[in-house]
Amino acid sequence: MTARVEGVLPFWLDRPAAEALDVAAAVQRAGLQGLWIGELQSFDAFALATAVGGRAPGLPLTVGPLAVGVRSPAALALGLRSVATLTGSPVALALGASSPVIVTGWHDRDWAHAASRTRETIAALRPILAGERAAFDGAHVRTHGFRLREPLSDTRIAVAAFGPAMTRVAARHADQVVLNLVPPEHVRAVRATVDAEAHAAGRTPPELAVWVPAALEPGPAARAQLAAQLAIYLGAPGYGELFAALGFGALVERARAGSRRGELADAVPRELLERVGALGSAEAVAARIAAYHDAGADTVGVAPSTAEDPRGSGVLAALSPTKELAP
Repeated sequence: MTARVEGVLPFWLDRPAAEALDVAAAVQRAGLQGLWIGELQSFDAFALATAVGGRAPGLPLTVGPLAVGVRSPAALALGLRSVATLTGSPVALALGASSPVIVTGWHDRDWAHAASRTRETIAALRPILAGERAAFDGAHVRTHGFRLREPLSDTRIAVAAFGPAMTRVAARHADQVVLNLVPPEHVRAVRATVDAEAHAAGRTPPELAVWVPAALEPGPAARAQLAAQLAIYLGAPGYGELFAALGFGALVERARAGSRRGELADAVPRELLERVGALGSAEAVAARIAAYHDAGADTVGVAPSTAEDPRGSGVLAALSPTKELAP
């Protein structure tokens, strides 16, 4: 097992959007092994990845997870090629189902059949990245004639797995499986499922990554920041079921009944933050990250709280492979 520690741009809703670039620089300064760049309400992920490549040159980047129903295989390939060419950084892609709010509400795209759409997108995208001309007809994805001017043959494709259908697709077709906001025991269970599915498909099991929010000795501002972000996920498909299984079903019901995010954030207990995050002293945070590795995660992506720790520098430095850098 590789036991990698990487950074995740957290997109805290209470912080300036441009802080993402400062966090990226702090990730590189801490010597972490890569950076994940998702997409929410501030930036196009490929545009931000290009800016990050200028601010933190050479840092390996994973763009996503991106909502699989929003961009075509050609658009995904163009985005990846753009980042790779304009930055010179190694670049990978992550896909996920996202949610009906984002896929249908924001983008007017069909959210249904996310697992099948993900499988078909990967099947259509791999030949394009290898430099072949697109020629794919699926039930949900179709693309013809497009060809990258310069291929990206070794691009890693990751899939965010929540629920049995997406986990099966990730295990059988992706290079990496990604989890978010889960405790170590869930990682252990998913690792076993992924291994079994991959072996049944006759392939080497993909690596497993998990995103973990982290904060050093969080005070009221940091806890509020963490709770506000977690509240976004309470009612989302997959996440809600997980939180309910952890004993927080009443919160999930409130989210799905339409409670406002601020009200939900106020109701998020510290216990839930601790179940899915890494909080406390530098030693406690490092031990928690190690627990995720011990449970089967090859890579732990750390999303640093910045409310009381500018740029997340303190918590990132605490996880530095060299431990030589001060915040």
